[in-house]
Amino acid sequence: MLAKKTAKNQVTLPKEIADRFPDTVYFDVRVEGRKITLRPVRIETEGEEGDLGRIREKMQRLGVTEKDVTAAIRWARKEG
Repeated sequence: MLAKKTAKNQVTLPKEIADRFPDTVYFDVRVEGRKITLRPVRIETEGEEGDLGRIREKMQRLGVTEKDVTAAIRWARKEG
């Protein structure tokens, strides 16, 4: 597929590609050599659980308790 860069340095995604990401507004853009990579980015509004909620779920699945976290913090803060 071809995409053309305009005089204002804008590139329009081909419809076939854009249709695969209907709810995506932002993309992370990276350059690797002569290759440009776009990765969809999901922006979360303030107050959403988002990543924190996923972290809490994973900790629960792993059986990590509040006591474990407190002990880990104490261990990490020990002066060596």
